This record gives sequence, C-alpha cells and structure tokens, in this order.
Amino acid sequence: MGSRGGGSDELIRGDVDEGYGAVADAFRRNFRERGEIGAACGVYRDGRKVVDLWGGYRDGVHRLPWEHDTIVTMMSLTKGIAAITLAHAHSRGLLAFDEAVATYWPEFAQQGKGRITVRQLLSHQAGLPVIDADVDPGVLADPDAIAEVLARQAPLWEPGTRHGYHAVSLGFYEAELLRRVDPQARTLGRYLAEEIATPLDLEFYIGLPDEVPDDRRARLHTPRPAQALKYLNRMPWRYVVGLVNPRSPTRQALTLPGIPVMSDPDIVNRREFLAPELAAINGTGLVRSVARAYGCLATGGGELGLTRETLEALEAPATPPTGGTRDDVLRFDTRYALGCIKPTPRYPFGGSQGRAFGMPGGGGSMGFADPEHGIGYGYAPNRFSVTLPPDPRSSALERALYDSIGAPPPPAEHARTAA
Repeated sequence: MGSRGGGSDELIRGDVDEGYGAVADAFRRNFRERGEIGAACGVYRDGRKVVDLWGGYRDGVHRLPWEHDTIVTMMSLTKGIAAITLAHAHSRGLLAFDEAVATYWPEFAQQGKGRITVRQLLSHQAGLPVIDADVDPGVLADPDAIAEVLARQAPLWEPGTRHGYHAVSLGFYEAELLRRVDPQARTLGRYLAEEIATPLDLEFYIGLPDEVPDDRRARLHTPRPAQALKYLNRMPWRYVVGLVNPRSPTRQALTLPGIPVMSDPDIVNRREFLAPELAAINGTGLVRSVARAYGCLATGGGELGLTRETLEALEAPATPPTGGTRDDVLRFDTRYALGCIKPTPRYPFGGSQGRAFGMPGGGGSMGFADPEHGIGYGYAPNRFSVTLPPDPRSSALERALYDSIGAPPPPAEHARTAA
C-alpha cells in the first residue's frame, strides 16, 4: 500500500488483496475518526494472507512509527491463543474436555473441586474467577508455587450452575493443567512456542523473552484511573457497580495478585508484567500471527495436526451453565466455550452460522476464527479503549471485511439462538 499523503495516512503501510480495499479504507478511518494512535490488522482467508496492515505510532509520546515487525501486548486476546494451545493438546490425546481436571491434577480436587471438568473450567463455569490468597509477583512466576495456591482455592459457586469471566485466573489454571498432561511438563508458553508458533512461523509470546528488544514493542497508551472514570457511563451499570466495589467478584476477578494493574495501568508496558507467563492477559506478538493461527483453525487445522473432533468442539454452540447465561462477573449475558467466546446478541462476530470462536482483549484487540468462511482475523491497537467489547474500531474492520466477501456478520437474533 505504501505511503499516502495527508494526515496519519502517511504512516499507514501494508497490503490488501484485490477485493479487500474496504478493509484498508476502514483502517484509515480509524485513525481519522476514532482516535487511533497505532494499530495493525491481519486477515487470512482459505490459508492465504489477504490483509496485512499496520500504521500510526508504536509510541505516540515519542512519535515512533509502527513498523512491519512491531509487536504489541494484546491483553485478554491471549486467552484465545491459550485456548488454541489446549486444543492442540486435546488433538494429541493428552486431555479430554469432559474429564475431571483432578484426573490430571489430583491436588486440584481440594475445596470440593473434584468433579469440575476441563470443559467447565475452560468455559468459566468452575467458580474460580478470583484468587483470594495473598500472592507476590515471585509466586506468579513460579509454576509450582502458584499451582499450590490454585489447588487450595474454593469455588465461589457450585461448578456448572453459573459462569463468570475468569479474567486473570483462567490462564494460571490452563497453564498448570497443560503442564500436568504434557509428557515433557512444559509451561504453556513453551508448549505454544514449540508446538504452534514454530510450525506456523508465528511470533507470539506468553512470557516475553529477555532477548526481545523493548524498542520493537508498541507502547500501550492507557488512561489514568481518574481519566477512566469518564467512560463508565458507556458500560452496563451493573458491571460498573461491581467494578468500583473492591469486594465484588467483578473487581476481584479483574485484579492481578501482586501486580497493581488497577492503580498503575502503565505497568502493562513494563517487564515485570510482561516477563512472567500470564496466559490470560500478557500475550505479546505480531498481529498477523494471531490471524495466521486462527486462519489455520478456520481451514481444518491440518498444519498443526488438529483432529476433526477438536475443531468440531470449538465450532459447536456453547453449553451454558444450568443457571443461564448471565455472567456473574461481567453482569451481562455471555457465551464461553473451551477457552474462547462465542457470538452473542451483544457481540455477533463471524459468519451467519455461529461457528466462529475467538477472544477480544482489553483495550480493543480481537482475534477469531470463522470456519464458515475460512477466515482468521486479528486486530490490535495501542490506544487503550476503556470500554467493553466490541470495540468500534475492530467492529468497523470486521464489517468492511464481511462486506468485501459478500457475507455480513451474523445478526443478533441469529446469535441468540445459535451461539
């Protein structure tokens, strides 16, 4: 695409295949109309890269341009990549989704957790969104130590009866489960690197290596707590009530033990946040790698040796808890399945059949697979949006993408029945 004259267009780079020009136009409009500082967007369709865009500033303070190799921290989008990692283990026969977690991790059975299945854990139904023990950063980086803390945690509700977003905790549980079933007892970050990133030629880290230079990373421009208050009226009021109450499951589930993200948002740019393997929230990498990973799953997963059984489980409608779809943490209806979200009336992403699966990230990022159309999608900005998904910047890109292929995203009424 090259350089374009005028405004921020001169800093927009990349290419789109013929027929996808509307995505490039939407990408430019995000800078002109939606306050974009820096961002990247990638799309694979039927195994081929059709959109690869980046632009703006990787650091808006020092006016450093977003480059072809700029990596960015994508917050909860990380959960989707972790879900792909667990799916790979499932295809290898290392775990079964309907087996009890305690079968693989006996200590997990403490506090009445013995019957929680892998499916319930990955679908946020285990009642474990909060880690209520005092934990310092050293424990977070020690798999044995954090595993002991997790094993002692009591559920907040009867597993399987309700669900609530395990915003931070899920990654620790996933990581220990994988470590228990992997014959090499690898961490989730190492398993990802060796079994998924290497064969697909991805650059995506859970636990940022020391050798990755800081000047390649996009700076996340996060609002100070006082600034964030002005955005509260854009969020569901029940969620806001929970967020401002330090004793509520909402606030506690969004709190990282030992790392003060709430009171010091800029910590997400520092090594103390990025270096540990936080498989729910600190994945950092190339946005096109997210699209590539989801694109592989959207076209059968052959390059990773994924089985049809695994893919069908990811594509299937979510199995809601017996108590309904109201999220006890986010305080609105959600649908989770095997570590990912599924389309809902509130967020109807993907194709019209409701087979899509993926994960948004705090600040505005989004990644998903749409098997109906063979699409893998990734987007991440560095201007941190203080709103709940869907982010209007990603939504604009998704609309342009589906318009380009003549297949609009699913209407809300379809998502209500099929997701």
